[in-house]
Amino acid sequence: MATFLHRVGRWAFRQRGTVVLVWLAVTAAAVFGAVSAPAAPDDSSSMPGIESQQAFDLINERFPGSAADGAQARIVFVAENGRQVTSAGSRAAIDQFVSSAANGPQVAQATSPFATDAVSEDGFTAYATITYKVAANDLTDASKTDLDKAIEQARQSGLTVDAGGSAVSSQPEQGLGEVLGIVVAAVVLVITFGSMAAAGLPLLTALLGIAVSLAGITALSSALGFSSSVGQLAMMLGLAVGIDYSLFVVSRYREERAKGRPAQEATALAVGTAGSAVVFAGLTVIIALLGLAVIGVPMLTKMGVGSAFAVLVGVLIALTVVPALLGFWPDAVLSRRVRKAVGQGSGSAKEAASKSGAKDAKAPLAVRWAHFVIRRPVPVLVLSVVGLGAIAIPSLDLRLGMPGDEAKSPSTTERRAYDALADGFGPGFNGPLTVVVDTKNADDPKAAVKAVSAKIAHTKGVVSVSPARFNQAGDAAILSAVPSTAPTSRQTQDLVHSIRGQRPAIESATGADFEVTGTTALNIDVAQKMRGALVPYLAVIVSLALLLLMLVFRSILVPLKAALGFLLSVGAALGLIVVVFQQGHGAGAFGVDETGPIISIMPLFLVGIIFGLAMDYQVFLVSRIREAHLHGEEPGQSIATGFRHSARIVGAAALIMISVFGAFMTGGENMVKMVGFGLAGAVFFDAFIVRMAFVPAVLALLGKRVWWLPRWLAKTLPRVDVEGETLAPRTAAPQAPDTPSEQAAVPHP
Repeated sequence: MATFLHRVGRWAFRQRGTVVLVWLAVTAAAVFGAVSAPAAPDDSSSMPGIESQQAFDLINERFPGSAADGAQARIVFVAENGRQVTSAGSRAAIDQFVSSAANGPQVAQATSPFATDAVSEDGFTAYATITYKVAANDLTDASKTDLDKAIEQARQSGLTVDAGGSAVSSQPEQGLGEVLGIVVAAVVLVITFGSMAAAGLPLLTALLGIAVSLAGITALSSALGFSSSVGQLAMMLGLAVGIDYSLFVVSRYREERAKGRPAQEATALAVGTAGSAVVFAGLTVIIALLGLAVIGVPMLTKMGVGSAFAVLVGVLIALTVVPALLGFWPDAVLSRRVRKAVGQGSGSAKEAASKSGAKDAKAPLAVRWAHFVIRRPVPVLVLSVVGLGAIAIPSLDLRLGMPGDEAKSPSTTERRAYDALADGFGPGFNGPLTVVVDTKNADDPKAAVKAVSAKIAHTKGVVSVSPARFNQAGDAAILSAVPSTAPTSRQTQDLVHSIRGQRPAIESATGADFEVTGTTALNIDVAQKMRGALVPYLAVIVSLALLLLMLVFRSILVPLKAALGFLLSVGAALGLIVVVFQQGHGAGAFGVDETGPIISIMPLFLVGIIFGLAMDYQVFLVSRIREAHLHGEEPGQSIATGFRHSARIVGAAALIMISVFGAFMTGGENMVKMVGFGLAGAVFFDAFIVRMAFVPAVLALLGKRVWWLPRWLAKTLPRVDVEGETLAPRTAAPQAPDTPSEQAAVPHP
């Protein structure tokens, strides 16, 4: 692979004009497709294979035209100044609203609170239900505008009017997100490289990657069902890896130029060595993201596919556009000292590199830290494992769910409507359970439905059950049960399982079958499926890590160490998410409006991304350590050498990712906030604790044994050249040696 990528880098350098023109054409085509594409659909929680979805399908089958997934708006009226909603003025205003709303172009039905007994016992709160013929994502602007006008007219009567339901969706406030992330990344790059051009090139290529991937996702949004969340997450991940992958190639190019190599050969070597690591790291992220498809959750699959596409674009740009731009400005990204020396000839460049190496040898932070860990591997290892383990403990209390309007900001009309209904009708009113009864095999359908209704009504935790509504054929009925507890509470979850547990007895007695659905039951089913899929998916990811790293490093212990480090990072990240988003500690500081269960699909998506990013740092850091080992250095010295060449770049890459992920918490949806927070924490744990402390401590303790591989396995495994071993003749150039004092200071385990 290194030889092939060496040729790719050389070709891109020579054909730089063609490469840039091709990518500009690709960008233009993607943007044109995005502009011409229909609007992206709303997020959908549809999931095959669970009872809630099967019940939805049954409703659509037995109640044709009812649109079980049709949009619905619940308009809440609250009387003020001691009045009641039943007073003459309030009642007239509500009736006028219902009449206006019923005339909407896509409205199927508008029910008055006075006709459906939708008035609270104290008379201060009432609600009207507007049912639409189409799903929420198919509502036209005219329908939404008509509803808004009717609501505004009702407010003029002195009533407090708010709206919730699938037909009402406030756009989340957009934060600084990507802009703030790019600014922080620019600062980190300038500090790392000491050159505006070297800092600007990774940013420029990352922005190109975002433009291509985001435009491509938007263009395909209607055809593939990509929602706005897919684009946001793809942008977040694409920006982070795009900067990092370009950063590694540019860093290696600067290193090769400092050795006195000409620009074309330095570019080819950078793509052949650092580019090989980029390909492997990118493939691990892509495989992990595409692996989300095996879980069987359409929304999760779409997020994985969209994000994988963004990563693929980032890899391709790092391998082609970066070397092409280096061909246009070969000396601009170099440090001032090396740039000046290059103009005086290769000998001067090597001398400049030697001086730079000598300067670094005096007090390089990365090497000093490596020495510290090598001398004290046991306490460093124990502290890193115990520390991450302690942070991971709260993850044992991980509670999954799909937060609804209760998790939105109090400034939104949905949240105010939710709170008003909870105050007026009880906390469970916002999460009614829909029960569909199949009476095809019942001798007396009406008696069977009556028995089901009575059984559910007498179930502990049920406040009320609505009258049953039969279909025209008379072989199915729908009824609604209101729990006494909030939709996301554990008690409501237990209630759903309790109702379903009564099914065998009822079916045996009446011949009728029933299924429980509704948004609350659907969210419970999704959470249960996600919880069940987490451990198997984690096992697949860890197994994949073991196999890939065994191929790359030709070792058994290195993959085992990496897998353990990955599990520590994942556990700590999930623990931190539980502490903030579920338990609420420090939630206000991170802009979290309401705590509650963790979004069901988030842990699986987080695990997939963390796996890829963990492999990034594993490859970039340990490959340089292995390279030094292959050149004959003792274990302790090879660790110090690997840290000398890669620790600073890995640290900069991690800071960039943390800033990009963390910046997305400034706005957007809860899912994006939670993923951004979790990824920022995971990158911090993995880069600065696992890679900088845990990994060198383990390597120091194991010594040469860490590279052990059984002879029979060594013959079986194919050789994957990620470190550029096949390019050894080209890379064998004089370079600044470590000082004798530094070599003597490093103990050899």
